[in-house]
Amino acid sequence: MLFSELGLSPEILRAIEEQGYSQPTPIQEKAIPLVLSNRDLLAAAQTGTGKTAAFMLPILERLKKYANTSVSPAMHPLRALVLSPTRELADQIGVNVKTYTKYLPLRATTVFGGVNMDPQTQELRRGVEILIATPGRLLDHIQQKTIQLNKVEVLVLDEGDRMLDMGFIQDIRKIMGMLPKERQTLLFSATFAPEIKRLASDFMKSPQTVEVARQNATNDQVEQIVYSVDAFKKRNLLSHLIKSRDMSQVIVFCKTKLSADRLARELQRDGLQAEAIHGDKAQGARLETLAAFKEGKLRVLVATDVAARGLDVTELPYVVNFELPNAPEDYVHRIGRTGRAGAKGVAISLMSPEETRQHESIEKLTKLTLTPQIVDGFRPSWLAPRPQERPAPQASAVAKPEASALAGAEGVKKPLNSRRSRKTKREVPALLLPPRYKVEIIR
Repeated sequence: MLFSELGLSPEILRAIEEQGYSQPTPIQEKAIPLVLSNRDLLAAAQTGTGKTAAFMLPILERLKKYANTSVSPAMHPLRALVLSPTRELADQIGVNVKTYTKYLPLRATTVFGGVNMDPQTQELRRGVEILIATPGRLLDHIQQKTIQLNKVEVLVLDEGDRMLDMGFIQDIRKIMGMLPKERQTLLFSATFAPEIKRLASDFMKSPQTVEVARQNATNDQVEQIVYSVDAFKKRNLLSHLIKSRDMSQVIVFCKTKLSADRLARELQRDGLQAEAIHGDKAQGARLETLAAFKEGKLRVLVATDVAARGLDVTELPYVVNFELPNAPEDYVHRIGRTGRAGAKGVAISLMSPEETRQHESIEKLTKLTLTPQIVDGFRPSWLAPRPQERPAPQASAVAKPEASALAGAEGVKKPLNSRRSRKTKREVPALLLPPRYKVEIIR
């Protein structure tokens, strides 16, 4: 099937053809007709299969009738709202929307926290038909009365499971209460837990469900490798793999901001161009680091899970899990940064003995057997061969006769005046001790 067969207008087709898109991905082929029919949609697809285009292209087709070149803000009320859990994902969606609207006079902008609100406020007051936002920053603008939601026709929750799981449920419920009841709601994600489906049923009306891959499945284009290694050798092994495999670009995932910063510094000392990106970094610094990585000026991007969703680097060849995530769903999103749009990729995980539980959870979720391997020179200590037992020392030829006789005699008792034999136990009275303690004194 071709995009031209999905009922999209020439302006939209022209924009996506210039990006090299001719055939829709499975999620796009199934979702676009349903979105065009104004049905609520619950869609699950592997990360990197084109979910953004799957919901945005039909939304643009629906909003095409409102396109105009008027400078009046009143002619550009908000019609479509896209909520994203992270700044990176919101920014990536915004870039895609600007690409898709190249030949349509529809206004779109992106708002998220961590940056000055003033430029966002000015953009919103000029009027926009499409807004991509993180929940917290959207509520800030609503409180400042710089945006109205009373004419929203389509709501999209991208990575909806992550938003609900990250504690945004109360913010989302507030936003839902401000939206018109008659609207279309779309929830797109790579994973859907049963509790997330139940939660989504609270704000969706008889949604159609689309799953183009087994739930929580990983991309078949991604080769998944697990290496067993001692925790204190992980950094050395990572440097070895980057150099020996000649990784031109790689995203390395850590669990915490502190470990990401520390690993980036250590890799720099190893002579590798590396920078960390996480939630504590200023938004300007994060965008600058991400831009350098996309342009190939930065070889290693060390990231926390905040970057697992939304990072879209063309033909990224490698992803490394320096630390296995506690939530196995995050593993799916992490390795989804590679092998996108049909390209091949490699996902490497470094597993220490303390991460056995996480490894088992990942295998259970993905229904894959990821057998740990060993790299020469980095054999884990717990797998090292046991040293041969030393032979028992032989009796000395010059041993004293009395000592030998004593050793060979049976039932020899120690002298009665032995100091050890005079040791007796005396219990210290409880009143003289701190609470819950009881000791024995040997004298």
